[in-house]
Amino acid sequence: MITDSPAVTVGVDFGTLSGRALVVSVEDGAELGSAVHEYAHGVVDGELPGGGALPPDWALQIPQDWRDVLRVAVPAALAAAGVRAEQVIGVATDFTACTVLPVTADGTPLSEVAAFADRPHAYPKLWRHHAAQPEADDIVAAAEASGQGWLARYGGKISSEWQFAKALQVLREDPGVYAAAERWIEAADWIVWQLTGAENRNLCTAGYKGIHQDGAYPDAEFLASLHQDFAGFTAKLEHPLSQLGSPAGKLTAQAAALTGLPEGTVVAVGNVDAHVTSAAARALEPGHMLAIMGTSTCHIMNSDVPAEVPGMCGVVRDGVVPGLWGYEAGQSGVGDILAWAVRTVVPQEYAAEAARRGVPVHDLLTEKAAAQPVGGHGLVALDWHSGNRSVLVDHHLSGLIVGLTLDTRPEDIYRALVEATAFGTRTIIEAFTAAGVPVGEFTAAGGLLKNTFLMQTYSDVLGRPINVLASEQGPALGAAIHAAVAAGAYPDIRSASAVMGRIERAAYTPDPARAAAYDLLYAEYRALHDHFGRGGSDVMHRLRAMRATRTSSDIPSM
Repeated sequence: MITDSPAVTVGVDFGTLSGRALVVSVEDGAELGSAVHEYAHGVVDGELPGGGALPPDWALQIPQDWRDVLRVAVPAALAAAGVRAEQVIGVATDFTACTVLPVTADGTPLSEVAAFADRPHAYPKLWRHHAAQPEADDIVAAAEASGQGWLARYGGKISSEWQFAKALQVLREDPGVYAAAERWIEAADWIVWQLTGAENRNLCTAGYKGIHQDGAYPDAEFLASLHQDFAGFTAKLEHPLSQLGSPAGKLTAQAAALTGLPEGTVVAVGNVDAHVTSAAARALEPGHMLAIMGTSTCHIMNSDVPAEVPGMCGVVRDGVVPGLWGYEAGQSGVGDILAWAVRTVVPQEYAAEAARRGVPVHDLLTEKAAAQPVGGHGLVALDWHSGNRSVLVDHHLSGLIVGLTLDTRPEDIYRALVEATAFGTRTIIEAFTAAGVPVGEFTAAGGLLKNTFLMQTYSDVLGRPINVLASEQGPALGAAIHAAVAAGAYPDIRSASAVMGRIERAAYTPDPARAAAYDLLYAEYRALHDHFGRGGSDVMHRLRAMRATRTSSDIPSM
């Protein structure tokens, strides 16, 4: 049924495994309809589509999967909303980051060029591609040695997930692909290129993932110190940066045919999924931290002052909203770690019980874990199964569980891992506070909000109330808000967020007794955190190196 809504925008959220399109009323932010399209190839981390095994820590994607989201999800969302395409005044996209790809001068991904289809480095590297850790380490060492001022803006560390580390890995391991890459571009900007027909680069990804500070990238002399052929790398990046919430261009005839939207529809500048969600959650004011909690967690907060926070992912002027310094930190694994527990530690009888009761195994473990007192399992874990993004910025760290006995049950491990992820967030908050950027308010968003036990645990561990985003589609809603600003419906992101955003305040409040008990357990977590993460023992790095070098040809199997 066609509605009478006069104006809507479309937000398209490109996630790790799927993309979602959301139709939103410009007048009040009401979510009118949505659709999801699963990527046909998901995360490519075992072998390329045409064959060819990938080493450990690799994570790639297929550009056609992203185009298919535009082709399938956008028309389906319009149909679900019951609106005419002509009612759409703007469209905006957000993406995982740093998800980056090499392309030709006209934007063609090298993975779609026949000569490079069988070469892994020609494919987009997903945010969780961590195989560039050696390159990240070398960038940090060189920056420290040469006194690069920009290093402090990233808490003293550069991540293996980011543009420069991934590009340096390509140069070292496949110089032919590196030379053929005329442009090196974030997927957040590439998808806008597909919609408008013209290259556009956003300030957010350049600042947080591309070491762009104070109007410049690292200079040629510094880059040459890493590799002589790396000196000219920024030529693959150079392009004027566009302010968030501004128009990047208009929908081309080809993109209109793909999406079902009218040719000439305003397309907003690209953005990162976590950062764009701040507008959806009305978390734009200084000191209001937003945690976007899913497979990983990203922490976003604005401040009116710049500061050096150890292990943050960056502080960027205008990086989230114009006029403020935007801070980012994060945890590389949260939901992924809980999913690992379900895959790994659940015995057959638990799976049978869950099936008999008709509930997911996650729900069964949550129910059993919630029945325990704090510390009743006798365990403490480190949440580093995907490495540590903040505050240690070391993706070659690994998970740890201390206190296992023959009496340890699956729910004990599950609860310890939930608590570990909460401890990781508390570590990040304390780092910000110690650096002079206090966290005054805390809001959560993302798929993990469905787990009420997990959210209550976070409130108890943090010892503070937790607001929640009152929408299940935070990034897509945030993108739709940016689309409304780009289309001229609102003068700026803050005013659009105030009308179109959604927040439920103090949805969870801490229990004093549990919070006090968690203080004791958190002290044990910090002791392990600092021992294994700050040089007390390098065993995690040694084991990872052993795994990488010991192949079946080195040592006979039994």
